[in-house]
Amino acid sequence: TTSTLYYPIKLLIKHTPIVETMSEALSSQELKEIENNLVRLAKDEIGPVLKSKSGTQFGQFDDKANQVDLVTVIDKKVESIINKRLTSLYPDFEFIGEETFKPGLTSITNSPTFIVDPIDGTTNFIHGYPYSCVSMGLAVGGEPVVGVVYNPHLNMMFHASKGNGSFFNDELIHVTKRSLTLQQSVIALESGAERSPGSNFDIKMETYKNLLSDKGGYIHGSRSAGSAAMNMCYVANGMLDAYWEGGCWAWDVCAGWCILKESGGIVVGGNKDEWDIPVDRRCYLAVRGGCEKSEQQYFVKSFWSHVA
Repeated sequence: TTSTLYYPIKLLIKHTPIVETMSEALSSQELKEIENNLVRLAKDEIGPVLKSKSGTQFGQFDDKANQVDLVTVIDKKVESIINKRLTSLYPDFEFIGEETFKPGLTSITNSPTFIVDPIDGTTNFIHGYPYSCVSMGLAVGGEPVVGVVYNPHLNMMFHASKGNGSFFNDELIHVTKRSLTLQQSVIALESGAERSPGSNFDIKMETYKNLLSDKGGYIHGSRSAGSAAMNMCYVANGMLDAYWEGGCWAWDVCAGWCILKESGGIVVGGNKDEWDIPVDRRCYLAVRGGCEKSEQQYFVKSFWSHVA
């Protein structure tokens, strides 16, 4: 018997009937220009702040949901910089950021919407561990169509826009063609901020056991970057085969989703039979490209069979 990994969805897409894909309202050239602007913003303005302040915020952070869900004044400062710059460049677009999100009030509409995490991997950032990044995505009609993820500590820039391919440090991503099977995979798994005994925490731990056990999935191994955006990007360029998560938010995955999709990967739900999910589903399974679609589908079904 399997359980459902459940997280209350407080950030909802307001679905309205649309005849065509809303992203078609923006041409591939326009999306590329937005991508380039986000790359410049990340590299020139946000990166230097993250790099100079990493490891300097001990004793200067606050708890959000609990004592391991953290925020610093730098998170808020960076989001403010991004919001002001993007509002200036695109006054007709909407903006949703992690630090200005208001439960029950903030929603993703069909309008072009920037979905931003100013610092993904805040705990890493506080500890000076070099796996924090800025994650800036654009969704249109609820579909991620532009994504920029920049880790200035390791000089890692991932970026993409719909129809224009995915890039790592300005080199087009080509995932090496190879078979995709659960047993021969390396998968990103995270502990998450919710640690109290109960349904979600227990399901995650039991699922990890199922995947790693020689009586279960017997995968090659698991990795944890401590950043959803970085995990998504590592799947996008083929360094990881998949990433499974429950509990993160649209701003954690929007940018990485676009980058992954443009490199041939897919994003489905973290629970069984969730093939088509909105960007704010909060339970995700990201799977790399470099293989046939039928292999991706078989991998997903195999993975779902081990969700506790």
